[in-house]
Amino acid sequence: MEFVYKTSGTCAREIHFELDDEKKVHGLYFVGGCNGNLKAISKLVEGMEATKVIELLEGNTCGGRPTSCADQLTKALKERL
Repeated sequence: MEFVYKTSGTCAREIHFELDDEKKVHGLYFVGGCNGNLKAISKLVEGMEATKVIELLEGNTCGGRPTSCADQLTKALKERL
């Protein structure tokens, strides 16, 4: 089942992803934001356990913002776990 998360405080507007029965991330993509960087994040976390993604990316900031697309991904994952 695909989940859609509406971001806050970032250039990306939405995050789409699936979690399998083992809570591994699949099919991640962002709507809006820095296209190349977000495609890279999507490739890097494919098949990774959601808890590991959270551990690696939580608290990441962007410029002067208190959050980032990567940090918003951790919020989305936490909401679905």
